[in-house]
Amino acid sequence: DATVKSDSVVAVSPETTSAASINLKEYSVAQAADYLKNKNNDTLYVTNFFATWCGPCMAEIPHFKEKMEELKGQPVKFTFMDIDAKEDWNTAVKDFAAKNNLQNHIVLLDNQKLDPAFFKTNFEKWDGGAIPYTVMKKGKKTDETLGSMSAEMLDQKLSSFLSEKKSQ
Repeated sequence: DATVKSDSVVAVSPETTSAASINLKEYSVAQAADYLKNKNNDTLYVTNFFATWCGPCMAEIPHFKEKMEELKGQPVKFTFMDIDAKEDWNTAVKDFAAKNNLQNHIVLLDNQKLDPAFFKTNFEKWDGGAIPYTVMKKGKKTDETLGSMSAEMLDQKLSSFLSEKKSQ
């Protein structure tokens, strides 16, 4: 009996099982805008807008994962705002989340609801025309990057925020 059980468990692909059990958070446009507001605290918020079909996005994700591991326990919060088509949320996005163990860091955003006002209000440089797009915010300081970041570039940008002494 025990053998049969373990065989049947092995037969199921682990990705399917873990992807199926994942529940990703969904933000409305208003929730996303609220999340992007400057917060009056010492946490560095790193928000990356991506999609699973975007090659440059996928190329930089490992760098982010590396930094997340390295900065564990520090006041840094990484969030990946996914703008894949809604019909891909339960397939491609969940699979990506499971494969990369990022389910607690991914937020789904319906890109059909993002209008020019959303970009104008929340970003200095981004009109939503291209991804990846990364916003780093700590207190009143903001850094926005359009395009894929190398490990070195990500490292430098994070360091510029983390090396700053607390402002009065």
